[in-house]
Amino acid sequence: MTPEPYRPEPIETFQSQEAFEAMRKALVEVRAQFGRHYPLIIDGERVNTQEVIVSTNPSNPVEVVGQSAKAGIPEADAALEAAWRAFPSWRDWPQEHRSRLLLKAAHIMKRRQRELEAWLVYEIGKNWTEAAADVAEAIDFLRYYAISALKYKDGAPVLPYPGEDNEAFYIPLGAGVVIAPWNFPLAILTGMTAAPIAVGNTVVVKPAEDTVVAAAKLFEVLEEAGLPPGVANYLPGEGSEVGAYLVKHPRTRFINFTGSLEVGLQINEMAARLSPGQVWIKRVFLELGGKDALIVDETADLRAAAQATVQSAFGFQGQKCSAASRLIVVDGIYDLLMEEVLDRTEALIVGPAEENPDLGPLASQKQEETVLNYIEVGRQEGRLLLGGRRLEGSGFFVAPTLFDRVSPDARIAQEEIFGPVLSVLRVPDFDTALEVANNTRYGLTGGVFSRKRERLEKARREFHVGNLYFNRKITGALVGVQPFGGFNLSGTDTKAGGPDYLLNFLQMKSVTERF
Repeated sequence: MTPEPYRPEPIETFQSQEAFEAMRKALVEVRAQFGRHYPLIIDGERVNTQEVIVSTNPSNPVEVVGQSAKAGIPEADAALEAAWRAFPSWRDWPQEHRSRLLLKAAHIMKRRQRELEAWLVYEIGKNWTEAAADVAEAIDFLRYYAISALKYKDGAPVLPYPGEDNEAFYIPLGAGVVIAPWNFPLAILTGMTAAPIAVGNTVVVKPAEDTVVAAAKLFEVLEEAGLPPGVANYLPGEGSEVGAYLVKHPRTRFINFTGSLEVGLQINEMAARLSPGQVWIKRVFLELGGKDALIVDETADLRAAAQATVQSAFGFQGQKCSAASRLIVVDGIYDLLMEEVLDRTEALIVGPAEENPDLGPLASQKQEETVLNYIEVGRQEGRLLLGGRRLEGSGFFVAPTLFDRVSPDARIAQEEIFGPVLSVLRVPDFDTALEVANNTRYGLTGGVFSRKRERLEKARREFHVGNLYFNRKITGALVGVQPFGGFNLSGTDTKAGGPDYLLNFLQMKSVTERF
């Protein structure tokens, strides 16, 4: 097959009347489907359970967006068994056929783009553009991995040796577990699922409890594309129960996890223990948190830096592992920059996501409580410049919040908050800024605004993050353009959306025949 060259899907900003009206129509149509029930999908069969997971609208939590069946241990066993049953057949599909199926899924997702965006607006509180970026990234993952998988089908080059025929080729690992987060409930889930199945593995997918409907929509797309039963199994359930059980299971070959540092470290520890009957060392892929810093020096374009700061800190309410949560400002331009940042932040509109505000609600009551607790910590550790409060309304609305006079070692400068809270740190010079930026156990994203080439090159060498951005915002990595993944305790740096990502789900076999 000769697919079209991969290009990232454009992100809709709803400036045209046509796109605006299409989104309004999709919101109405999706709202009419609120309250539907989504069974588990195990080996292609719908499975219902006595218990359910209820997904509500964080802009108005009395509204039930949908509900899913809730898996327990028996369903987890059944799903993993189904994945292993499906594996031999799926493994033996020609790579072109698997890739063609994922490209079809991308076309289906593109056709349903506005509808899928509307589900994200309601289920997790994304404004329209954030939802559009999420769906566009999901489409990108399907296309990129479908095309990338083709380069492995003919094996790896080896040197000739007299009297022998030698070859090296790639084979998939087997059946694994995907444990996905709620903050990019379509994009990250799609990427984590599509990558292993693209190269012949099978998966059990445990979506986040807050976004079971978005996950069900992905499975609708995969089913319509013709994915065989058992290749991907939809298994909503509690992470502490079915997630932990599958991580420890002797027949789980790999675990693909995106989420918090705390849970990721638990998974890593559990997976490292050899379970009775286990005959392999499990592969574990972890994308964890960040405490991401944006440095602005005295040569920077201050208006551009202020705009990038506000976009990076408060896009999707700061609920991104890549979000800027530390702004490190060189002394000479501190007051000028902060005037710009404060003006732009004060102008942000917070409200129900379907109204397309700048900021929607936080994802859940639990998330709101976490953020408000950190704001109270911040009141003791810095000076509150703006925000710092819960806003009126039935949803989980928190004002965008800025603290300055924050010590580099303060909790709000060291711990991931995952909300609209920005700590501002004032430093005497660029070298100190770089030291402060690296003073964290994380290493995911970072950014520098400077017009000095030598400083950018110094940061290129020494700013220890997996994704570094110069003179732009530090969120919004594009599939195939900016491979995404972090250093230190930000994870295993698998670089999702990168040219080597699929190799994580393959193993090389070398075969020699003596003539």
